[in-house]
Amino acid sequence: QVQLVESGGGLVQPGGSLRLSCAASVNIASFTTMGWYRQIPGKQRELVAQITTRDSTNYADSVKGRFTISRDNAKNTVYLQMNVLKPEDTAVYFCRALIITLQRDYWGQGTQVTVSS
Repeated sequence: QVQLVESGGGLVQPGGSLRLSCAASVNIASFTTMGWYRQIPGKQRELVAQITTRDSTNYADSVKGRFTISRDNAKNTVYLQMNVLKPEDTAVYFCRALIITLQRDYWGQGTQVTVSS
């Protein structure tokens, strides 16, 4: 059973930083890609950042230059470092892991990020 557990969310002022963590119950090297998505009520979940097993990364235009995704295979954890946070970054952030060859798609339960003064 694959489990993804996010942590690190919370309330932060505009311009502040947070680091989200996504801990997997299995070896993350088995996933083709891992990523962070976010969702606000009434809107579709959107990609924020993703990273492949070869450490290739991809970011939404809205977070480029502010957010950094990284992985620690030894800890089976993926991180999202979020800097210069804006109120529009407020959302529930979800971790996702894909094994494309097996058509497996896993999601975490989400962690709330609120950017407000």
